[in-house]
Amino acid sequence: MSVANVNVVVIDGNLTQDPELRHLGSGTAVCTLRVAVNSRRKVGEEWVDKANYFNVTVWGKRAENAAQYLSKGRPVTVEGRLDWREWEAKDGSGKRQAVEIVANTVRYGPKPQGSGNTGSSETTTDNSPQEEMAPEVDDFQPAGAGSASEEDIPF
Repeated sequence: MSVANVNVVVIDGNLTQDPELRHLGSGTAVCTLRVAVNSRRKVGEEWVDKANYFNVTVWGKRAENAAQYLSKGRPVTVEGRLDWREWEAKDGSGKRQAVEIVANTVRYGPKPQGSGNTGSSETTTDNSPQEEMAPEVDDFQPAGAGSASEEDIPF
């Protein structure tokens, strides 16, 4: 019997900085997000929040949408896969490693208070074919858009 490998991660947090958009030589858009997610743990008699920080990479049209609609402080939910990278440091000091999330979907919530628009009305979809170098990804969409009602949930 063979066991299937599963590499799926979902995080729900806030952007710690504005998205960074760049384009590869081929023209493919790549956007980097930095997301903070709090976890709670009990220390003595008190519950304490601990911030965890994740690097997220978004490809193609979704990368352009992320750069257009997201900004520092914005709540996001990211579903994707973990990807491990290794490279040689430019200064020759040895190998470097990083684990990042390659996004399949990015959903965004309302803008933080005081930033103008308080709704999550921006909706974008991309029906174009996937770029050759980009991983397969779903549409970039606001949180709750097209989500199932409680009656649709099978449990």
